[in-house]
Parts: sequence; structure tokens; C-alpha cells
Amino acid sequence: MTYGKKLREQIAGPGTTPLIGVYDMYSASIAADHYDGMFVSGFGFAASHYGLPDIGFIAWPDMMAFVQRLRGAFPRHHLLVDIDDGYVDPEVACHVVEGLERIGASGVILEDQKRPRRCGHADGKQVLPLHEYLAKLEMVLATRRDLVVVARTDATDEHDILNRAKTLAATDADVVLVDGVRSVEWIRRIRDVVGDKPLLFNQIAGGKSPRLSLTELAELDVDVAIYSTPCLFAAHEAMHSALAELRAADGRLPEVDTATGVGVRAATELLERNIARLRDEPQGVGG
Repeated sequence: MTYGKKLREQIAGPGTTPLIGVYDMYSASIAADHYDGMFVSGFGFAASHYGLPDIGFIAWPDMMAFVQRLRGAFPRHHLLVDIDDGYVDPEVACHVVEGLERIGASGVILEDQKRPRRCGHADGKQVLPLHEYLAKLEMVLATRRDLVVVARTDATDEHDILNRAKTLAATDADVVLVDGVRSVEWIRRIRDVVGDKPLLFNQIAGGKSPRLSLTELAELDVDVAIYSTPCLFAAHEAMHSALAELRAADGRLPEVDTATGVGVRAATELLERNIARLRDEPQGVGG
């Protein structure tokens, strides 16, 4: 069974499928212990790989190399990949989709923003003319074999949001995402216009969308929830606190509880599980 089919079947099942944003191999190693699906977030990747904001700096070979490393360590997890606007050019978008499917990605998200692009929860977003985005989307859909394709709009005008959501739902895209949804009422309105097409909701701490539980999202008939930054923001806060405490302690490391704390032993055991997953994986999975 292909990775795309596995994710598609998961989405079609009951409840809301959570996909956790990861930004490097270590965060993915921790996420893998808690959830069976990961989201390769453009926000997190731009921050971790380049130290830059999510405004269009990502180079597709870097993203593809990261996904290849992820699939090697996590052969059974769903991997949904943010490819932004397909790296501008439709032919490049198709090339990236072919490559990602070949190395084992489960799905991709393709947005309709024009450059300079921005995080979906930032101000100042602009979208391509709908016909231009649809042409790119149709090329990607014709290129993929079984990869899940999420069609995303970053429209902000109320009429345009509903028109684009309805139009995207009529394509062969597997899932529709309207990013930066500001209220539960708007989730309901979008759900109505997309009909039976699976719907994805993006949650990001401090973003524009309401904080909703998986139970609440399921009650709204949302099929997938991506959590772009819980690992990244938790790491930011924890590292800031740890280094502030180290400075205050004149450079003396804190004592580690060997049973519950994180030290060399806990970190090594976490990483050794990645080797075990690969050794336990039967040959031919995902093909």
C-alpha cells in the first residue's frame, strides 16, 4: 500500500486526523513517540534550516533532502509536506511532487499565494488569480500518482474565500485548506461550500484561528488538523529558559534526574528508536 493511500484512508476514517509539525530530525523523533502523523511545516523548516522567517526563502532541494531523511527514520508515519506555492514555477512544482512521492512523502500542500509569500497567519498575504493557481494545481494533480494533494487558499476577502474554497473542492485535490480561518462560524461556512470534500484546519500558537480540540473539530466535520509549530515553540521556550538558568548558575549544569530527566541516556535512547524502526520495517512498504 502506498503512503498516499494510507494517509487518504486515515483521513476518510472517523474523527479528525492530527498531523504534528516537525522542524528537524530531533523534533520528529519526539513527535513520533506521541503521534503517527507528521507535518513538515514551512514555518518550522525556514526557521530551523535557515534561521529566517517563512516568507519564501526555502529551496526545494533542501526540503526534499529533509523529507528523505524523515522517511528513512520513520517508515510508518504519515508525512504531509508544505511545498508553499510549488516554488513559483508550475514545472518546478511538478518536479518536486514527483521527487517527494518517489522518496515516500504521503502528501503535499500547494497554496495559491503570490510572491513575496507569507506565513498563512500573517498579514499582507496576496493570492494569484484563481485561473493561474488552478492551472498549476491541475498540473500537479496530473503528475502525482497516489500522493495526497491538499489545495490551499490564502484568500482574505470573504467572498473570495468561499468562491475559492468551492472551486478547489470541485477539483481532483484530495483535501481543501483555507488558511487563517478566524472563527468557528467561518469553519462552518467553509464546510458548507466544500460539500463532501475533506477539510483541513491549520492551528498555530498565536495565529489568527481559534484554538480548538480534536473533539470540537470533529464535531465541525473537519477531517485533518495540522499543528505547525508546537515542537518549535516549545523548544524555543525551553532553550531560552535553560540557557538563562545556566547563566544564572555561573555555568554549572543542573543535576539530571536519571529516571525522568533528559540527559545523555534519555537522548540516546530516543535516537536509538529511529534505528530500531528502520530495522523492523518490512521490505517494500510504501511502494
